[in-house]
Parts: sequence; C-alpha cells; structure tokens
Amino acid sequence: MRKIIHIDMDCFYAAIEIRERPELADKPVAVGGQSRRGVLTTCNYVAREFGVRSAMPVFKALQLCPRLVCLPIRFDLYRRESARIREIFSRYSKLVEPLSLDEAYLDLSDSPEPASELAKRIRADIKRETGLTASAGISSNKLVAKIASDWNKPDGQKVVRPERIEAFMRDLPVRRLWGVGPKASARFAAIGIKTCGDLQKLEVDEIRRHFGNFGLELYQLCRGIDDRPVSPDRQRKSMSNEHTFSENITSPEACEWPLKRQVEELLEDLASKQSNRVIHKAFIKLKFDDFSKTTMETICERPTYEVYRTLLESAWKRGTGKVRLIGAGVRFRDEVAWEQMELDWED
Repeated sequence: MRKIIHIDMDCFYAAIEIRERPELADKPVAVGGQSRRGVLTTCNYVAREFGVRSAMPVFKALQLCPRLVCLPIRFDLYRRESARIREIFSRYSKLVEPLSLDEAYLDLSDSPEPASELAKRIRADIKRETGLTASAGISSNKLVAKIASDWNKPDGQKVVRPERIEAFMRDLPVRRLWGVGPKASARFAAIGIKTCGDLQKLEVDEIRRHFGNFGLELYQLCRGIDDRPVSPDRQRKSMSNEHTFSENITSPEACEWPLKRQVEELLEDLASKQSNRVIHKAFIKLKFDDFSKTTMETICERPTYEVYRTLLESAWKRGTGKVRLIGAGVRFRDEVAWEQMELDWED
C-alpha cells in the first residue's frame, strides 16, 4: 500500500513577503498586480477574512478591504525558497513530484515510519529552516492526499487511511473536486447533487449527459480512484499553468492582466526548470462556462505574451464567450523523434 503525502505551503508568496517584513504580520496582505486592473496571485488569511481571494481583481479586493497591502510579485525570491523546501523533501524520499513552487507529492512507501509522523517532521523542518508553514494531506493515492491537504489549513494535516477513502469521498462536497467551481456546484445543486455520494449514484452515461467528457473524469474523481504514481523523473512533454476564475471572464480584453501574469510565471519556470529543452509549440487552453474545452497552438521556439494573446483571441471564438479557466503552456520537441527524423532525411 502506497504512502503518499501532498505538501502545500500556506499562502506561500504572501507568507514569504510577511517574513521579510514582519511589521505586516497582522495586516491584510496580498501579492499580485499593482494596478486596479491587475489580479491577485495570493493573499494571507487576514485578508481572506474580508472576502479577498486569489485571482480576484485588485479593484474588487480594495472594495472589500480598503487597507489591503498589495505587494508586487518577486519570483526570484519565491524560487529560492522553493528550492530550499525541495531540498528538505529530498532528505525523506527520492520520489518527489513538484507541482508548482509551493506544492509537491512525496511517495514514502518504503519508509517504516508512519506517514503521519513523517509529514509532521517534514512540516517541522520547513518551519524551522524557512520560517514558513505548510499543510499536508496523507493517503494511499495522489487524488485523496491533495484534497486532504486543504482540510486543516493553515499549518495542519489530515490523514485519510485506505479503508476510510470510501466514506471520506461519500461525504465530500462535490465542490471539493478538481475542476468544480461555483458555477459547476450550482449545476450540481440544480439536479440534486451536493456530495460525491450523491454523484456516485449516477451512471457514467448520465454524468456525461450533464457534463460532457468531463463526466468520465468525474466518475473516477467522486470515488477517490487514482492510480497515478509519484513521478519525479518523468520527462515532460509540455509545461503549462492554469488559472480558474472565481467569476467567468466575458471578453479577451478582461484577460489581459491574468494572462500576462500566467505567461510571466511560465517563462520564469521554463528558465529555471527546463533550460535544456527545446520548445516546439506554444498553446492556449480555454474552458468555457458549459465545461467545453478548446486548445489553440502554434509552432514557436521563443513564446512571448503577444503570441499567447493572439492564440487567446482565436480560441475565444470557438466557445460560449464566457471563460472559467485559462491555461498557457509550451510543448517540447521530442528529441528522440527529432533525431530519428534527421537520420531518415540523411538516408
């Protein structure tokens, strides 16, 4: 039986900024865009008490919390702290799969120590060495571990043992599943579904009728089924980031600041993690309010914001005009296939 831990740093960017400026500890703090048209990347728990959330436009956050301290993004600083945290992970397992700067999966199946104790030690090491807090979810698969890591935030952890997964998922609100936001929750409620247990009663064809191809994934998600291994050395065929909006975006112009932030973060990640990979294509992914999806891509070795902006405008025309998720990414050139193609050409 696998022992999987999902570690998620608490308000990572904001927590680092507050550590650097302790006088802000009791103040509402956010990190993100510096104009009123900008979008917040994250905020601390003080700000959340006012209703401020990540991905919220700055002007709306200031309406809710006029005293909000909004700080600029400093990716260099966040990457340095992320590297320190990943070094801590490496002391406990070789099977570490980073998801972003502030979260990762660890497979600790080979350790004789209980996973809950290992998670406590990892979190204690992080706090002692960086001054930052982390939360953890512990279970036998990645899906349930990730859901559990959000259970006792901040600075807490939750264990879902294998024999408890069925009961845990049955009582879980559907809004806790990946990809289910406020709009989807309302659609579920309209057909009498509030929990994963309610969703489990539906046949897969009925779920697909309501939610299209996403229904196939929902059928697995609501049962806590996930056989994916923790894969630290998997060569990525692509790299991307995604952002789900708390409210649907109704025009490409309204995406300007969120997309700029996403592209900036993507390019920073490419520079730090995949410097030896050759980029073959740039792509944009959109998920519309009816859960339909579309992807637009173009051959491009050096993607820029302008490239993604053009892709966005083309992809936008394929859907409903109301977007709930944007993804920006690149596809890498398959070096083995590329070398073989060159050999074939020479022959």
